Amino acid sequence: MPSLDKSRATVLVVDDVDMNVMILEEILQDEYQIVTAFNGVEALKMLREAGVLPKIILLDVMMPEMTGRELFDILKANDTLRRIPVIFITAENDSESELLAAGAVDFINKPFLPEIVKLRVRNQIALKNYSDSLEQMVAEKTAEATKTLDNALQGLANVIEHRDLESGEHVKRTQLYVLTLVNHLINTNSSYAGELKDLDPESIVKSMALHDVGKIAIPDRILLKPGRLDPEEYEVMKTHTTRGKEIIGELGDINSSLYLRHCEDICFGHHERWDGKGYPRQLSEMDIPLAARLASLADVYDALVCARVYKAAIPYTEAVNIIFDGRGTQFDPVITDALIDIQDEFRAIAQTYS
Repeated sequence: MPSLDKSRATVLVVDDVDMNVMILEEILQDEYQIVTAFNGVEALKMLREAGVLPKIILLDVMMPEMTGRELFDILKANDTLRRIPVIFITAENDSESELLAAGAVDFINKPFLPEIVKLRVRNQIALKNYSDSLEQMVAEKTAEATKTLDNALQGLANVIEHRDLESGEHVKRTQLYVLTLVNHLINTNSSYAGELKDLDPESIVKSMALHDVGKIAIPDRILLKPGRLDPEEYEVMKTHTTRGKEIIGELGDINSSLYLRHCEDICFGHHERWDGKGYPRQLSEMDIPLAARLASLADVYDALVCARVYKAAIPYTEAVNIIFDGRGTQFDPVITDALIDIQDEFRAIAQTYS
């Protein structure tokens, strides 16, 4: 790889079609340093010899000598190279859901739309920068690093909410819902009081900031679709849980950090259901981590009472009734009963941070 200007993020473009490379260079060269390879073999050689790795790779799927998917599999098997996010350059007949399941972070479709290309590259580089800094801070384990880590995680959450067309208040509301639930469950000496105290309630609340971190990997055309998702789009959307787990795994060892364990439990498990009909693992009842069960109810309540690109807000009382109808099927019965008791506090949170 040629000598790089360390003041600008580097983007590696891998495509065997000269015109595609030229167009992507033209779109991105004002913001980033662009390096190119015309097949997978050349790209792999450049990466292995590089002194400084690129921040992101734009990778064509179909190429001679080594396909983009073959190169991708090699990258994911390497402890160093697997950390570089890959955006696939896809044609109409490429399987985006399969590539997402393999670990791709996003897609750029042909023909290229300049603003979409810039947005997706910018989002993924922002996420990579946060991930790099967070990993360093987690490793340091100092008081100052902990404070900075909290600020960085909140910044990462804001990046995600901005991309999802949220103002950032969604994160704050869901954190406050969980805090209110936890306090009520402990103060009323519920069956979960002892477990919650052992799990460090403050770290559960902080972990809610990253419950949807995996959405950074969902293509805009699906994430921002104003109508109902079709079955294939829904399968792609569901991968935000597994992608969230992978992202949290990049931040540090969850076995040595209760906070990171809560982050992973919530990212991976907040769409599981009490009756086992959720995703991605079809866990049921007490097999679902308690933090994820709290997050599930808080997230659904907020989705119901707040307007989204695909739906209008519904009245608070109706939202509570919908959740109560899911008691023992979608939601943990004990947590559902807690919501019924404190529904006025939930309403106040929603109104204050609307």
